[in-house]
Amino acid sequence: MNDKIRSVLNSLPHKPGIYLMKDAQGQIIYVGKAVSLHQRVRSYFQESADLSPKNRSMVARVDDIEYVVVENEIEALVLESNYIKQYRPKYNVLLRDDKNYPYIKVALSEDFPRVYRVRNYQRDGNRYFGPYTSSGAVDATLDLLNKLFPFRTCRYDGSAWAPPRNGQTPPGWKPKYLSRPCTQYYIHRCLAPCVGHVTREEYDAIIEQVILFLEGKHEEVLKQLEARMYEAAEALNFEEAARLRDRIRAVEHILEKQRIINTEGQEDQDVIALAGAEDETCAQVFFFRGGKLIGREYFILQGTRDSSPGEIMSSFLQQFYESAPHIPAEIVLEVEPDDRDMLLAWLRSRRGKAINLSIPRRGEKRSLIELVKQNAQEVLEQQRIKWLSDSQKTQLALEELQAALNLAAPPYRIECYDISNIQGSSAVGAMVVFEAGRPKPAEYRRFRIKSVEGANDPASHQEILRRRFRREPAPSRDAADTGAPNSNVDDERAGVENAEGQVAAFSHDWPLPDLIVIDGGKAQLNAALQVLQELHVEVPIIGLAKEEGSHSRLPTAEEIYLPRTAEPLRLPRTSQGLYLLQRIRDEAHRFGITYHRKLRSQRTFKSQLDEIPGIGPRRKQALLKHFGSVQAIREASVEELAAVEGMTRAAAEKVKEYIGSS
Repeated sequence: MNDKIRSVLNSLPHKPGIYLMKDAQGQIIYVGKAVSLHQRVRSYFQESADLSPKNRSMVARVDDIEYVVVENEIEALVLESNYIKQYRPKYNVLLRDDKNYPYIKVALSEDFPRVYRVRNYQRDGNRYFGPYTSSGAVDATLDLLNKLFPFRTCRYDGSAWAPPRNGQTPPGWKPKYLSRPCTQYYIHRCLAPCVGHVTREEYDAIIEQVILFLEGKHEEVLKQLEARMYEAAEALNFEEAARLRDRIRAVEHILEKQRIINTEGQEDQDVIALAGAEDETCAQVFFFRGGKLIGREYFILQGTRDSSPGEIMSSFLQQFYESAPHIPAEIVLEVEPDDRDMLLAWLRSRRGKAINLSIPRRGEKRSLIELVKQNAQEVLEQQRIKWLSDSQKTQLALEELQAALNLAAPPYRIECYDISNIQGSSAVGAMVVFEAGRPKPAEYRRFRIKSVEGANDPASHQEILRRRFRREPAPSRDAADTGAPNSNVDDERAGVENAEGQVAAFSHDWPLPDLIVIDGGKAQLNAALQVLQELHVEVPIIGLAKEEGSHSRLPTAEEIYLPRTAEPLRLPRTSQGLYLLQRIRDEAHRFGITYHRKLRSQRTFKSQLDEIPGIGPRRKQALLKHFGSVQAIREASVEELAAVEGMTRAAAEKVKEYIGSS
């Protein structure tokens, strides 16, 4: 701690506010809020502080601290949101590209309002709906709306088409209509106010239906349309009645596709759950209006590694609802957010009405949370697949790795190795293969660790690499002349050269990789490198380790260990090359842990019945189903055993012989 920080800590007031932590270059790396600046900021620098790895890393880089005193906690929260949005500090949880989410705007301030897509939400008296995570979703919604409700999409100034709203028409005023309507009128997607085919009041009724539809109040829309249809029919305007009938059917068709949720009450709800992977978290939001699911959106939060679920949830609520045009009466959350009371007070002030934050533990709402969480997990997987399928990004990632690792060319084939075990039991190794930045599952391989006892990752890596790169003994010149066959010997005892220095061929026909990635740090890398040197395999190799927190050396990102290099390489968090390495490592871990669980399951469910000749899976299942346990089978008589479906007296006697009570 330098003198500058020490003097700031000694002068901190016991008042609410925000604090700005800066690094040696003067960059803001973290923005936080506090009810008491004195207590909160000093807590980071106490020797007894139990900080997360991320906070330890941050504190080690703090060179200066500034703070702003405010009147109350709500002001602190608002000011914190503004600073995070403006400076996007490195150690804050950030809503990715939050300024670019599109909205649907109903321009009520215009004459004959338009409905269109915008990129920013403003408090200007117009109605906004969103945010949406993609422009495609907005465009699809607008297209659907325009099919259902014939509002104008042109950019003309509509003030010349109808008298002023206050009813005071200037002397000599008359509407300035266009000469003819556009194609939208003829395909029944606009009522053509530009040529006076509709009054302002009739057009406003259409816009009201658009707003009700976007709010999820579809039943009200149907009632209004039905009333207008009957009015048109009574007035003998059958063509208009038929158009309204078709519109009613279209709305009903939309409603049939919607999933109806019988939640408690009919209040508006947002249901939010999280799913995390590495340094990203997906926040999935389901929007319920009147008990009906009207839409869902996901948002990606960055910088969430080592952040608690409560901190992530709090950050998301703060950033999402700061710009959300609508806040419902109830927000159902997967986890309790940090600073709940402060958030609740802020949300109430934003909404102008009472609001409830609920964290269900059981029942219908909890089931709903699980559904939303499952969707969030699916989004993360889709994002991963989408990234891997983007040839431009993967090529850029490979070129970044070439430059960062000083390779001769971009690594076309990358093999990654991972060890999975729990306290040394059922240890397995996994090899995954990526070619051109994409997974190649057909060439994945799994290895059951045979020669290593206990949890020893370096030795386990050595075993699977020897088996991956093992060589057949090189034939001697005499053997080659006489045509004597090669003798296969255990790969761990075989030499790689014969007496005349001939290098043996690999026993597998798998192509050599351009890069080997070991899941682990310096110890695992050195162990793997020893095997490659022993087997004369000249392939670039690195170790990829997750960051470790310590007061002496605190990495800012994943650590990439290189042979014969003391300090690890750290690529920027935004590096495409690092992202690819992480995805490859995650795939190796997933592949390995799946095999590990299978072996553990097999071992767990192995019983004494497996050792009895003549008792196969079907008889074993029938016995366990009938008696419930091996102990009950042991205590049963031969007659009782023989009476079980599929059993014979001979088989029953064999069971008693092997596991009968002693």
